[in-house]
Amino acid sequence: MLTRLFVYHTAEDPFAFPAGPRLLKLRLFVQSGQSLSCTVVHADRYDSPGHELPQEMERIGCAGAYDIHEALIPAETGKCRYLFHIGNPAGEYLWYGERGSSENRDQAGAFQYAYIHRPQAIALPAWSSDAVVYQIYPESYHQGTLQGITDKLTYLQELGVTAIYMTPIFESPSGHKYNTSDYYKVDPGFGTLEDLKMLVGTAHRLGMKVLLDAVFNHSGDTFFAFRDVLEHGEASRYKDWFYIHSFPVSGAPAPGYETFAKAEASMPKLNMDHPEVADYMMDVARYWVREAGIDGWRLDVANEVTPAFWTRLRRELKAEFPDLLLIGEIMHASGPWLRGDQFDGGMNYLLRDAVLEFFAAQSAGPSRFMEQLLHQEALYNDQANSAMFQLLGSHDTLRFLTACKEGGRGWDREATAMSRMRLAVFFQMTYIGLPMIYYGDEVGMEGATDPHCRRPMLWEEQAQHTGLLDWYKRLISLRTEHEVLRRGAFRPWFTDETRSILGYVRRSGQDRMGLIINNSPNRYHLELPAYRSDTKVLTELLSGLTLRSSSKLLVEIEPFGCLMLH
Repeated sequence: MLTRLFVYHTAEDPFAFPAGPRLLKLRLFVQSGQSLSCTVVHADRYDSPGHELPQEMERIGCAGAYDIHEALIPAETGKCRYLFHIGNPAGEYLWYGERGSSENRDQAGAFQYAYIHRPQAIALPAWSSDAVVYQIYPESYHQGTLQGITDKLTYLQELGVTAIYMTPIFESPSGHKYNTSDYYKVDPGFGTLEDLKMLVGTAHRLGMKVLLDAVFNHSGDTFFAFRDVLEHGEASRYKDWFYIHSFPVSGAPAPGYETFAKAEASMPKLNMDHPEVADYMMDVARYWVREAGIDGWRLDVANEVTPAFWTRLRRELKAEFPDLLLIGEIMHASGPWLRGDQFDGGMNYLLRDAVLEFFAAQSAGPSRFMEQLLHQEALYNDQANSAMFQLLGSHDTLRFLTACKEGGRGWDREATAMSRMRLAVFFQMTYIGLPMIYYGDEVGMEGATDPHCRRPMLWEEQAQHTGLLDWYKRLISLRTEHEVLRRGAFRPWFTDETRSILGYVRRSGQDRMGLIINNSPNRYHLELPAYRSDTKVLTELLSGLTLRSSSKLLVEIEPFGCLMLH
């Protein structure tokens, strides 16, 4: 019986969310492998029964145990009532509403989306959807100074970068600067406030945005408030700014207070529920936007800070600086932080895991890779997906090229490492969200995890992999040239498990682009279903060759090759 079928929806993000002032996006999970059709019937919440209009849902694809179906429905009054009709080719069907599944429509009940509240509250900065982000670890970049970074902005412009994210630059006794001493002072080793203003101003003139790293989960043990606690103990007026277990306060190796991670004595955890601490950090966040003109914040260890603070930070900063981008560092599924009341997007480590598995380790085939992509996209609303930092690596991970050399199949893993990295970059630059390049990846830098992934940038041309650098430039240029690659929706096209090949489509309005990846050492001639019917001639953008298209598309693809069809 279909009533025993797995079906899931809830009338809240990411299953129901505003897609515009009078539009509601609905997402439904149904059991895979059943050839099911799904229709949503909807009406104004206050219309009498019988006024519902049917709308067929689009099957997006299979995410493993379940298929994803979506629909965009009008909601002129902002108030919507709806339920789902699910049928199979045999004519069996069920109704699904907030009371569950039933063969009887009334017994299924109906979902209620009470009101679309100010969808502009989750509008993204106008510039963000077109951004290509470049992460810099300042100590290891040019000369280890802000001036050195400024000197290399033309290099980044030529690469095609439009936004720079720097790890912390505020005064700190460490190289990484995540144990802040003074939140209002640029670390002298990096330069001065004027150097930062020069960097931001020059970047803006070259068409680039600048994001800084905010560490509000913890301070350093040399932060003025914690020094006061160390000096005055229980009499310190700042003792409640932290989570002190006992007095007198003990330090390493077993600190008598909460810290970042496990017993990191130099990083005492801040009590962000304390009004004074929250006020202090709000002032810090505002100060650097006002004083230096930065364009966004990347928020460190965001999942361990009280959500109430992030809600306040978003509300107050966006009111004054509506084009500010807020990115949370959350190294797992980050849906609760991406509902429109906290961050615009996150650092997508989940995607990196999938990319590592498919391209670097080659421990999964194209079907699993595609299923992971669809599953992860379904975790978030469309606005959040379009603002995710899609990274291959960062200052906290091993370099992607190193991962490719350590992974892969058989004896040729070293020989094919660069080819597999090139494929991963191709995917990164043709996928949704904001591609984020970790400094040096574009010239083939290698290194295991910290400290090896934080080595000085390779500026000597003879040490660089110039072919990879050219590949980055070419792909970024194509992404910039074709809006569908920046703003289009992602849809599966095909997967070929035996050949380790997959295809996907980016689409925006009537524009369609087909992307194909061959993650194998074999050359193939493929006969594929056409991904668009409105044209008979396609151009392969990487080579400039033209192809004929009808109901079938014939293509040839190189070993570890890729195609971009438009």
